[in-house]
Amino acid sequence: MEINLRDIQPADKTFLFTVYASTRADEMALVDWTLQAKRAFLQMQFEAQDRYYKETYQGAQYQITEWEGKPVGRLYVHRRKNEIRIMDIALLPEFRNHGIGSTLLEQILEEGRNRNLPVTIHVERFNPALHLYERLGFRQIEDKGVYLLMECAPMIMEKNESAR
Repeated sequence: MEINLRDIQPADKTFLFTVYASTRADEMALVDWTLQAKRAFLQMQFEAQDRYYKETYQGAQYQITEWEGKPVGRLYVHRRKNEIRIMDIALLPEFRNHGIGSTLLEQILEEGRNRNLPVTIHVERFNPALHLYERLGFRQIEDKGVYLLMECAPMIMEKNESAR
């Protein structure tokens, strides 16, 4: 499986919006809005998220995930002195459940082991990926209402690695 990461370019904005909108599709299916209203709402939320990330996570790495040369998702990571924070990992629906996300997460966990740093991520409590994070060794460390803050500490990472 050929998975690559590349830095985001200005020309990627439409693709990034598509990825973001795909993560909100189930939510949008529940509201009785026109397609135009849904798109306007998603555009506003996408831009607000982008501003928040850039203001809150200065120095973060924003990348496009490519699979076999095709853009399939996004990965945003903020490396700090005391942790590696996965800010966002998302794939287009047709590329989910192919091992791409697991591979990316395992690479970040390996970096955490090598640097002896915990890896953290916020996840919505009903996100199907929660089970993947738990399988990889992430444990809830804080309940933030809609989101759970999860962490995979270096010691847990090593236990999971030896169990494979």
